[in-house]
Amino acid sequence: MTRKPGSMYRHITQQSYTRREYIGGVPGSRITQFDMGDKSTKFPVQLSLVATEQAQVRHTALEACRIAVNRVLLKHTGTLGYHLKIRPYPHHILRENKQASGAGADRVSQGMRQSFGKPIGTAARVYPGQVMLTIGIKPEAFPHAKEAMRKARMKLPIPCRIVIDRGENLVQQKAVE
Repeated sequence: MTRKPGSMYRHITQQSYTRREYIGGVPGSRITQFDMGDKSTKFPVQLSLVATEQAQVRHTALEACRIAVNRVLLKHTGTLGYHLKIRPYPHHILRENKQASGAGADRVSQGMRQSFGKPIGTAARVYPGQVMLTIGIKPEAFPHAKEAMRKARMKLPIPCRIVIDRGENLVQQKAVE
């Protein structure tokens, strides 16, 4: 696991490093599920968390985001009252050139010589306007879903906005019937 703060891996600085077949020892993704809740029901209200900046989001941040949203929605709507989908997948492999520290480190460490680094984790590359999370809910659970999105936004390293799609077509169809 990484020892450095997430802000060091946030910015996209080089081309993507994704070829796992050539890389040994890549740690697995922390994200356990990308689809949660009731996957078969079509919910009339959709909330999406949309990125406003370009960045890399580590797999640990995406998992923390998923846990925060799931906890709020399970408490207020139950297991079948929502559908949560995590959109980005962490393909990009993060590398770190580990440095020796302490007494005598200057004799042990090689500094920046051939500093390619060892794999320490994965990240998803996110661009402006890309949807990060989508929640489908019933209209009566809207305030809880909005609160869940607010908590999810706190877990991510980039600014995001919440986009609401109320599905007027579904509401009008129910009114006609």
